[in-house]
Amino acid sequence: MKHVDIFLFEEVEVLDFAGPFEVFSVASQLSDYQLLKVSTFGATSSPIRTKNGLQVIPDFSLDQAGEVDFMVIPGGDGTKKVIQNPLLLERLTSKIKQSDWTMSVCSGSRILGKTGFLAHKPYCTHHEVFESMQEIEPSGIPQPELRFVQSDLKIWTAAGISAGIDLALHLTELTFGKELATLTANYMEYYPYLDKK
Repeated sequence: MKHVDIFLFEEVEVLDFAGPFEVFSVASQLSDYQLLKVSTFGATSSPIRTKNGLQVIPDFSLDQAGEVDFMVIPGGDGTKKVIQNPLLLERLTSKIKQSDWTMSVCSGSRILGKTGFLAHKPYCTHHEVFESMQEIEPSGIPQPELRFVQSDLKIWTAAGISAGIDLALHLTELTFGKELATLTANYMEYYPYLDKK
């Protein structure tokens, strides 16, 4: 059983985390919950408010987090505060290093940039965040024409918001096989993935 952990924080963008959550949860459902378990975590286990006010309760706090196989770092305005918290960044860095792969969505790239994972590497982010990323990690190589990119052996970054679904399906295919990824996309009626096949 593999574990996919999704980081939640104040002012997170809803689809940034809900898109990958849906992809990996449906993939789990379609494999009879035998392949992976999808969970959310926050700096604490207290409820958080997303961008535009949706209240979400993380499954557990960072202190309670166990071993992680795969990690999702969504974006949102709250990433600006996350990268100003050195202790939180240090703890996230440890979790990222532990993972088999970590994906960011949208401005979640700020967190990967601030922790040094995108130095001299290609990355995607929301089209309005590239300027901010140049300040955070000047050596990074922006890829504004792509929906997602593999930044290194363990790090993947997606463009804005809905691109997280594309990357989550791609990683489902790479990790668990094309058949499960196709079944997942079909269940979700997510035609961009199905049409590219």
